Amino acid sequence: MIDLYYWPTPNGKKVTILLAELGMPYTVIPCNIGKGDQFNPDFLEISPNNRMPAIIDHAPAKSGPPISVFESGAIMMYLAEKAGRFYPHDIRRRYEVNQWVMWQMANQGPKLGECGHFLRLGDKQGDQSYAVRRFTNEANRLYGVLNNRLYDRRYLAGDEYTIADMISYPWTVNWKGQQQDINEFKYFRRWFEELSARPAVQQGLAVTAGPTEDAETLSPEERERRAKLLFNQRARPAPAA
Repeated sequence: MIDLYYWPTPNGKKVTILLAELGMPYTVIPCNIGKGDQFNPDFLEISPNNRMPAIIDHAPAKSGPPISVFESGAIMMYLAEKAGRFYPHDIRRRYEVNQWVMWQMANQGPKLGECGHFLRLGDKQGDQSYAVRRFTNEANRLYGVLNNRLYDRRYLAGDEYTIADMISYPWTVNWKGQQQDINEFKYFRRWFEELSARPAVQQGLAVTAGPTEDAETLSPEERERRAKLLFNQRARPAPAA
C-alpha cells in the first residue's frame, strides 16, 4: 500500500493521475500546505525540502522495509518502474522520457508557478508589472516548447503515453489563469484535449484532501501565524547535535 502525502495542487495531481492510470491502491494523507503541515517534523523526515507530494511504499517490489520518496518526478519514476508501465525499459526510449520529466521539474513547474504567484499577488507588494510580464512571457515560451515537440508526435516521448505526459499535463489545466490562449498552440491543444478525455486523468484530477478552507473564517492570529510560516522563508536551522 502507498501512503500519499497530498494536497490538490498541480504537483500533487501528477501523482494521483499516475496512480489512477496504474490502478494502484493508495491512501491519501492530507498535507495542508496553506496551514503549514509540510513543516511538521514527521513530514520533514520523508520530505526534507518541506514540499508535497511525498510517498511511503509499505510493500516495495523486492520486499524489505518501507521506502519513502519525495519530489514528484522521483515519485513518478519510482511508481512507474515498480509497476513496469508508462516508463520504457529500452535505454533510448527511457531517456526520452527522463528528459521531459526533468524539463517539467526544472522549467514548466517553477516558471508557471511563478507566473501564477505574481498574477495573484497584484499590487499587494508594489508594482509587479515586470514580474507579470516576465513570467507570462516565459509561460508562453514553454507552451511553445510543448507545441513544437508535439507537432510530429502523439506524445512528448514519441508514440507512447508515459509519465512525461502525466507530469506535464496538470500544470497546463489552468492555461487561462496563466493568461495563455491554447488556440495559439494547435498541436499542444490536440494533446491536451486527448489527455483531458482520459478517464484516469479525470479521476486523478478529482482527488481531494478533505474540505476546502474559507480564508475569511480564519482568525487574525491564525492568518498572522501562517504568513510568518509560509512567506519569505529562509534556511531552517540544523538540529542541535
